[in-house]
Parts: sequence; structure tokens; C-alpha cells
Amino acid sequence: MNEKVRCLIIGSGPAGYTAAIYAARANLNPVLYEGMQPGGQLTTTTEVENFPGYPTGTTGPELMEDLKKQAERFGADIRFGSATATDLSSAPYKVTIDGEKVIETDTLILSTGATAKYLGLADENKYAGSGVSACATCDGFFYRNMKVAVVGGGDTACEEAIYLSGLASKVFMIVRKPFLRASKIMQERVLNNPKIEVLFEHETLGLTGDKFVQGATLVKRRGQADEENVQIEIDGFFLAIGHTPNSKIVKPWIETDEVGYIKTIPGTPRTNVPGVFAAGDVADPHYRQAITAAGSGCQAAMEAERFLSEKGL
Repeated sequence: MNEKVRCLIIGSGPAGYTAAIYAARANLNPVLYEGMQPGGQLTTTTEVENFPGYPTGTTGPELMEDLKKQAERFGADIRFGSATATDLSSAPYKVTIDGEKVIETDTLILSTGATAKYLGLADENKYAGSGVSACATCDGFFYRNMKVAVVGGGDTACEEAIYLSGLASKVFMIVRKPFLRASKIMQERVLNNPKIEVLFEHETLGLTGDKFVQGATLVKRRGQADEENVQIEIDGFFLAIGHTPNSKIVKPWIETDEVGYIKTIPGTPRTNVPGVFAAGDVADPHYRQAITAAGSGCQAAMEAERFLSEKGL
């Protein structure tokens, strides 16, 4: 069963919904498939205080529902379903939904996001939104004058720890290896920061607390003769061990970097395939914010409209 559309958007979240708003207002009659997590990563975030237009703050699910309703108001066709395969060898491009339906489209906007890597502890799910976070910039404000921990030893973990040190009273860095993998300048900034304590050769066993995180159980030098369990008191637990961009289904056609982030022409959402655009975290290894994702969704829709106009489609 095939269907032909002018503009197909894969993935929701701020990038996808914003692209749908702009595409719908440009009379592109966009069809958007929300993916496995309608609304994207923000639906797992409780308080959102840094998105413009919400002076008293909002919640992630409410923000995503507002964006979705706004897109639908202008006529965007928003559907539940996930893209499972693509054929971008020639236009119109073909996208298979849920392994069954094939959508042919003149333009394609990829807003599939990126998934934060977790340790795999049951407690990470238990305290999701209640002390566990994968974004210090998003949630650090809620831990002012509190104790927090950052897991990871690379540049991202160091950046998160330094950022949090400007808010929290104490920052633990939980590092599995006996050294930091970060660049030398980042190592120096961390090691010279009086608010940051690096716990080398430590791994997290679990989190403790009633309704919210209140502490973490660690193991030091696991498997060694001097192995010991360590307890630390914390209010927040931040994962900084990387993200996995959700670009797998387009990799045969779309250029990505070594991690999997979609490469775009600098300053634009254009990919190496004409008429295919990338927006949001799937193409953004640096900022990963709702507002930057929304902005790139706007750009992608505007580029799609220009592409269709130039082609007379």
C-alpha cells in the first residue's frame, strides 16, 4: 500500500513538530510520523523553564502537546508510527512505516533525535525525572546549592561537571578508569575546580532515596584485592557518557560522522541528498536543546518549501 506526499517528516519532538508547523503554513500538506517516543526526549523531562514563551515554566509533555496541537491547527497530518526502512536512491524517496506501508515523498525531513546512553541500572528508570538526568544544561538549575554526580570521563562529562559547579554546592565525577579521557585543557579545568571531586576507578552500583535520589552506591576498584563499596550523598545523578543519534535507517544514503550524527551543509539543514533535510539532535552533537532543535526544524521546513518551489512540485 503506497501513498504519495510532498513533505514527509520522520520523528517528533521540538524539531519535528516545528517543521510540521512551518510546512503546514506553507501549504506543503506535511505528514509526520511520531516515532517510538511521540514528543521525543522532552516527554521524559518534568520541568522545562528555559523554553521561550513560558515565563512560569512548563513540563516537557505539556510543551510537546502544545507544539503538536499548533501543527495540527495548520493542517499537519500527525500520525503514530515509526520509519523502519528507507530508499533514498532516487526521488521521490521511499520510506517504509512499521514494516508495511510505503510513503513516497518529494521532500524528507529527518528529526529522529538522539538517544542518551545510560548505564543500564534499574534505578535509572526508577528515578527518571526525579534526580536522574542526561542533560545538565536542561536540568542543572533545579540542583542549585545541592550535591550532584556526573558519570563519565570525557569532554562532555567535564563540560557538564564544570557547568554544574556553577550551580551545585558539590560535584562528584564518577570515572570508571584511573584517568580522564577528556582533552588536557578540560582535565585541568576539572582538576583545578574546588567544587569538583573526581572519583577515579569508581562505578555506580545503584541509587538510593525515597521518591527522589538521595544517594548513590559505588564500587571502587571493582575486581581488585582492595575493592570496596562507597556511599555518597547526592541529590542529582547526571549521565554524560554520550548519545546515539537515531540515523541508522538512512545511513546507506545519508552522510554521517563517525558517531552517526547526520552531516549537513554548514549553516543549513541540507544533507548530501537533494530534498532531504536533517533537524534537531540527529544532526546536532553540540547543543541538544529544545530551542535549537525547534530552530533547525523551522529551517528544514523552509528549505523544503524552497526546494519544492524550485522544482515546480
